[in-house]
Amino acid sequence: MQDVRIAPEAAIELEEAAVWYENEQAGLGARLLDAFERAVQLLREPNAPLTPVEGMAGELRAKKLILHKFPFSIIVKELGNCLVVVSLAHHSRKPGYWRARADP
Repeated sequence: MQDVRIAPEAAIELEEAAVWYENEQAGLGARLLDAFERAVQLLREPNAPLTPVEGMAGELRAKKLILHKFPFSIIVKELGNCLVVVSLAHHSRKPGYWRARADP
């Protein structure tokens, strides 16, 4: 099982998104948090279904996992034996805005 860490910026994005969804509909923020936690559990598996990130951000060898039922991708960077979640990237935000976070 692989170690997964959540970068502070990604934790803030998750918290802000959960609050926004909860304000839109009661219980929806909690469902986002559950979907994220399930995705993190999946990331811990040896054959997690990660795909390379496209474009300039992909040059950093970042990978993504699309969050189930929400318009987000979890962006990860492998550091040694650990996966670091660098962003919870909304699909309608500017692609690669999180790039500086993944640059060593």
